[in-house]
Amino acid sequence: MKKLFTLLLAVLLAFGMTGCSGNNGGNGGETATVFKLGGSGPLSGPAAIYGQDVYDSAKLAVEEINALDTDVKFELNFLDDAHDPEQAISCYGSLKDWGMQVSLLAVTSKPCAAVAPLYKEDNVFAITPSGSSTTVIQIDNNYYGNVFQMCFTDPNQGIASADYIADKNLGTKIAVVYQDDIDYSVGIYEKFVEEAAAKKLNIVYAGSFQNGTNEFGTYLQNAQAAGADVVFLPIYYTEASMILTQANTMGYKPVFYGVDGMDGILSVEGFDTALAEGVYLLTPFAADATDDLTVKYVTNFKNKYGRTPTQFAADAYDTVYALYNALTAAGCKADMSASDICDALVKQFTSMSFDGLTGAGVTWKVTGEVSKSPKAVVIKNGTYVSAE
Repeated sequence: MKKLFTLLLAVLLAFGMTGCSGNNGGNGGETATVFKLGGSGPLSGPAAIYGQDVYDSAKLAVEEINALDTDVKFELNFLDDAHDPEQAISCYGSLKDWGMQVSLLAVTSKPCAAVAPLYKEDNVFAITPSGSSTTVIQIDNNYYGNVFQMCFTDPNQGIASADYIADKNLGTKIAVVYQDDIDYSVGIYEKFVEEAAAKKLNIVYAGSFQNGTNEFGTYLQNAQAAGADVVFLPIYYTEASMILTQANTMGYKPVFYGVDGMDGILSVEGFDTALAEGVYLLTPFAADATDDLTVKYVTNFKNKYGRTPTQFAADAYDTVYALYNALTAAGCKADMSASDICDALVKQFTSMSFDGLTGAGVTWKVTGEVSKSPKAVVIKNGTYVSAE
């Protein structure tokens, strides 16, 4: 009798364990599969505003997806690379040991470029929400083929900015201040100059600086002396905030036009946001848009994190949902190898169209470069509003 009771107990326990399998977190059906989604970004240091926005928005998307009654779920592991290429490589090793199957790559371009060859070598699919340099997806014009971008490439930002300034007649004389020791700024600047010539824009001054510069008076004086009524700033928000502050002390008030690196300027500690009034930014996302998807997303993001999402946050949200759509359409399962998943996702991404916060009908080339329409926003009363 004792042996029979033990046998019955073992059978009951076996059935109980079977009923808990599937790792679906209580959401969806019993066939739900959980994919290990990795990535890294600057959660500390001067670029942390970018990394935190990407991480928070990715978490929001994962939570929403995991609450759906579907067969694709995510477990997110996002590490701090402090905007440092070597640290990003270390993060990649940790994520690989964890069993990462798909990836958000990294947030900023230099860490992305550092780890992209490792993704190629291991054949793991990666798509960065915000790494915009062409070095993210290729080296010496040899494209990795399994590394994709959700954001515009730097050259496209330069072209679109010149087109917008010309088409909207923002000014007649253009000055450019850019950072010559980062590919991001140089890539945008070079294409801007080419397109400006095609659009017959008059660039009257161009000045470059390097990391660590905090005095921009000479650049601004040269731009002002040249009669520039538009100053194009293909740079990050920290230096942009210094330029706006110093221009104000000079009484110099041209139209300032930035790109996605300026997104976050309203959050710079100690910066008088009134000085950003009227600043233009090239972006695929405007938080004040009235379509249902944007309103729902912005409301949920604000309720969860207490702030308005930037373009980087919106790109991250779209990235997770694009991965979700692709995994679902490709019929991928979590017991597949990362390499097999990668092969399936490359085919899916290069043949599908995606509708998201940052664009409708978004597509990808076989190079990994995204194709979507840019928008412009202008800062009014301390918020981004559509410039259209």
